[in-house]
Amino acid sequence: MLDRTNFRGIFVIVVTPFLDDSAVDERGLERTMQFCLDAKVHGVVSNAIASEGGYLDRDERKRVAEIVVGAVKGKTPSVVAVSAMHWRIAAGYARDAEAVGADAIMSFPPGLATPAEVKAYYRALSEATALPLVLQNWFGPGGNTMSPQLIAELVDELPTVRFVKEESAYPAQSVGEIIRLCGDKLQGVMGGRGGKTLMEEARHGVSGTMPACEIADVHVALWNAIEARDEKLSRKIFQRLLPLIDLEGSYGIAMMKEVLKMRGVTSAVNFRQPGFRRLDQHALSEAALIMDDLADWMLPTYSHRKN
Repeated sequence: MLDRTNFRGIFVIVVTPFLDDSAVDERGLERTMQFCLDAKVHGVVSNAIASEGGYLDRDERKRVAEIVVGAVKGKTPSVVAVSAMHWRIAAGYARDAEAVGADAIMSFPPGLATPAEVKAYYRALSEATALPLVLQNWFGPGGNTMSPQLIAELVDELPTVRFVKEESAYPAQSVGEIIRLCGDKLQGVMGGRGGKTLMEEARHGVSGTMPACEIADVHVALWNAIEARDEKLSRKIFQRLLPLIDLEGSYGIAMMKEVLKMRGVTSAVNFRQPGFRRLDQHALSEAALIMDDLADWMLPTYSHRKN
């Protein structure tokens, strides 16, 4: 299970590959997991937002979690996202996560829920399984941002709530406030938003970040430089990584999957979540040029120029 010693570093959100008929590409998922392990990620997360978890049915979610957890068991921690619009649905996902051997679960609160309803939701998850629970504080479409005070109350009141993924409007400052308000019961706060504000978050005591997995090796190199207190190297990697994070912010899941294809990890670029635009040749060329600048920290086996 997660604790303050291993909830640290780069916990990648595993992207779910789909075949041409939109079925889950299990072999592609297995190759994605091998890439994550080769990149020496510090942890993995399945069925989250970048995994298109909300676009998988319950059987698919359980199968995806089973593949992800099985691939890393005994090697690195696994977190399974169980977010849903009602606690009964989320509790079912949580029990499935426990059944496949996950080390923790993660969930953001239902949209439009009141603070009392948020507490009831997380209380139900805490009762559904003894697995540690990561609170995801997200402000995207349909999100329901929790105040640092509410997060502190949840940490104080619920025995399994010991971790936070903070990606609200001002994540770095929120990290510092959450740590201050929660005290020793809180065992770690990670950032999100693709790692875009990681350098600022590090100043506030963040324990890591949860980016999508397509450039996992570079994120790991960045975190290792931060941990080594190598300011010059960490700044260099971060500055070269930012354009790709920005491109990911524009194209979202479509870009994550194209980069994985470019790197020879998977061949599937289909996505289920509507609202994204596929990359044209100009966008693909831009992504390739940005990755050229990151080549020093990319695994040669997964070089985009070899595929």
